[in-house]
Amino acid sequence: MPYLPPMRLLVLFILLIAVACTAPEATPVSETTPPVPAEYALVIHGGAGTILPDKITPEKEAELRERLNAALDAGETVLKNGGTSTEAVVAAIQLMEDSPLFNAGVGAVYTHDFTHELDASIMEGSDQSAGAVAGVRTIKSPIAAALAVLKDSPHVMLSGAGAETFAEQQGLEMVPNTHFNTAHRRKSLENLLEKNDKRIGLTQAESDYIFGTVGCVALDKRGNITAGTSTGGMTNKRYGRIGDSPVIGAGTYADNATCGVSSTGHGEYFIRYAVAYDIAARMAYGGASLAEAADAIVMEKLVAKAGSGGIIALDKYGNVAMPFNTPGMYRGYAKPGERYVGMYREEPSTAASGN
Repeated sequence: MPYLPPMRLLVLFILLIAVACTAPEATPVSETTPPVPAEYALVIHGGAGTILPDKITPEKEAELRERLNAALDAGETVLKNGGTSTEAVVAAIQLMEDSPLFNAGVGAVYTHDFTHELDASIMEGSDQSAGAVAGVRTIKSPIAAALAVLKDSPHVMLSGAGAETFAEQQGLEMVPNTHFNTAHRRKSLENLLEKNDKRIGLTQAESDYIFGTVGCVALDKRGNITAGTSTGGMTNKRYGRIGDSPVIGAGTYADNATCGVSSTGHGEYFIRYAVAYDIAARMAYGGASLAEAADAIVMEKLVAKAGSGGIIALDKYGNVAMPFNTPGMYRGYAKPGERYVGMYREEPSTAASGN
C-alpha cells in the first residue's frame, strides 16, 4: 500500500464516515417484495340466509356440498387449462343455474303471479366491460345472456321482452317459463298466499333458501378478474321488481386494480348502498385490504342499516373474502392445492392470506 500523508488519511477517513452516514438504510425484503399472486383463484356463493344445521337434512346438506364442489370443479378446470376468468365464471354459475337447489335458473322462485322472472350480470375487471339482463322469463341461462350483452351489445343492461329478443337473435337457448317450475318453490309461494301475506321473501319457517342467488368471482393466469351473479329474485315479488343482482356496482363489480365482488342478500339494501362498488372503492381510495373493506361493508355498514346478506370477493393476488351477516351462506373457493366449501356460521367464512 502506498504511503499517504497523515492529512490525506484524515480527509479519506472523514469522507468514508460521511458516505456511511448518508447512505440509505437497507429496507427489509418483506417490505419491498410485493405479494406473489396466486396462479389462479375462484370463489362462489349459492346464497345467504337462515341456513342452520338443524333445518337441513344430512341428505340435503350432502347434495348442496356436492353441487358447490361441482361448480368449483367447472370453474377451476377452465382456469387450470389457461381459460379466462370470464369463461370460468360462466361455467361455475351455469352449474348452479341448472340445479333446483339454488334460486337461479331452474331453481328460481315464483312471482306473485306464479311465473318466474330472472336476473343476471357479469363484469370484467380488465376494462370494466359489463352486461346484464333483468326480468327475463324464457332464457335458459341468464348468465349467458348477460355475457352476450357484454360482448355483442353497446348497452349494459337489457330487460324483459327486449332482452329475450336479443338473446334469441344471439342464438342462446330459449325455454318456456315452466322450465323453471319446481314443487318446493311453488309451495313457498302458496304458504304466503294462504296467509294473505303481502311480504316479498320468506322467513326460515317458510323457506330454507330465502336468498338463494348464485355468484362467482375468478382470477385467471393473466391476472384478469371477472365477477358474475344470477338469481330468480324474491318469492312473491310483484310489479316487475328487480333486485341488486343485475345492477353493476350493487350485485356485481370487478376491477383488476382492486377486486371482484358478487353479492347475495336483500337486494334493496345492496342497491341503496352500492355494496359491491363500495368494497372496491375502499381499497382504491382508502388503502383497505380486501378483508378490511369487505367486513366494513357487510359486517358493519349493512348491519347498521338492517341489510342482510353476504358477498364473495377476490383481490388481484387471489386473496378471498366471504363475509356474511346471516346465520349461513353457501360458499366455497378453489386455488392451486386449496379447496373449501362451507354453509354454516361456525365454519370459516374468510380465507384471506396476506390481508
